[in-house]
Amino acid sequence: MILKTLDDLLGEGVSGRRVLVRADLNVPFDKNAPQGVNAVISDDGRARAVLPTLIALRDAGARVIVMSHLGRPKGAPDPKYTLAPVATRLGELLGSPVVFAADTVGEDARAKAGALEDGQVLLLENLRFNEGETAKDDATRAAFAGELAALADFYVDDAFGAVHRKHASVYDVPVVLPHYAGGLVLREVDVLKKVTENPEQPYVVVLGGSKVSDKLAVIKALLPKVDKLLVGGGMCFTFLKAQGHEVGKSLLEDDMVGTCRDLLSEAQGRIVLPVDVVAATEFSADADSVTVPASEIPADRLGLDIGPESVALFAEAIGPAKTVFWNGPMGVFELAPFAAGTRGVAEAITKIDGFSVVGGGDSAAAVRTLGLDESAFGHISTGGGASLEYLEGKTLPGIEALEK
Repeated sequence: MILKTLDDLLGEGVSGRRVLVRADLNVPFDKNAPQGVNAVISDDGRARAVLPTLIALRDAGARVIVMSHLGRPKGAPDPKYTLAPVATRLGELLGSPVVFAADTVGEDARAKAGALEDGQVLLLENLRFNEGETAKDDATRAAFAGELAALADFYVDDAFGAVHRKHASVYDVPVVLPHYAGGLVLREVDVLKKVTENPEQPYVVVLGGSKVSDKLAVIKALLPKVDKLLVGGGMCFTFLKAQGHEVGKSLLEDDMVGTCRDLLSEAQGRIVLPVDVVAATEFSADADSVTVPASEIPADRLGLDIGPESVALFAEAIGPAKTVFWNGPMGVFELAPFAAGTRGVAEAITKIDGFSVVGGGDSAAAVRTLGLDESAFGHISTGGGASLEYLEGKTLPGIEALEK
């Protein structure tokens, strides 16, 4: 059980005190725009998700120090992964400028943290520019955590998308500072408990994405609990291969075919696969594409989306559901010719008379990219990997730290 929350901290009083907030500002950027300082954020959903915590602290007079990772730099500064454009956007969302530190625990960060006034917000540079953030060695990680903790009086974790990582800012800083769970983390945990501990039936899970291997553990964990498990995206082709179908040039994990065959046998009809797919000559929006039966994918084509009959089949399974968990797109939704499957399934989920959860990651991005009504879903998670690991029953280091 999480011991203390943001409300507890606010009740204790934070005016004039420095509060270190772990946020998840790992936002995607427009790949066709310049990178680095001039990068253009393509989806600011994660930044918007942490606003309630930042606003509550700011309005209570706290001196707010925000930290986050961005991308996967190799433990050293890399201009491509600077958080500078995120600081600008965060300031726009907050309605007041956000101070930006050019380092994480160096001279600039210390100076700007020390100069903060009540109600001001500071964003530190990318945590992963320091090797201590992701170090496997406990002492190295703890040393970096100590430097971060020295900047503040209290710690708030509102980065659900990072709680499955045993990183310094998530796992080790709470050892040093009085620690509290932000509203976003609390809400995410409550929602995931709802779909794991006692989901209202019928319970339908929709899984997509690239690889069966990425979702194998969650499939095994959920299969005994669900009425239907719908499989789309690149991972469906390994299942189709397990049924004896040829899949052309589609994404295929040969070493998982046997596992998929076993899962299909165990599921006894509860795993539902596409019956038609959109097959293209190449991975391109301009490629020639045709809709073919899932059992008849031409040898020279690859499946890039589920077809309209599959959308109808999936929608029929989703319709009666009282609980739906969706993680992973049905196709390459970023390319317009292959977005219909994801859109159709998402729209079916919005129509259920029940509770729906979009499990973060690419699914959440698809909702926004395709212009779907976010309020039509019960909950849109900010943490794809964290959501899946929670559903698998794993201990999440960030949550464990908040429970101590």
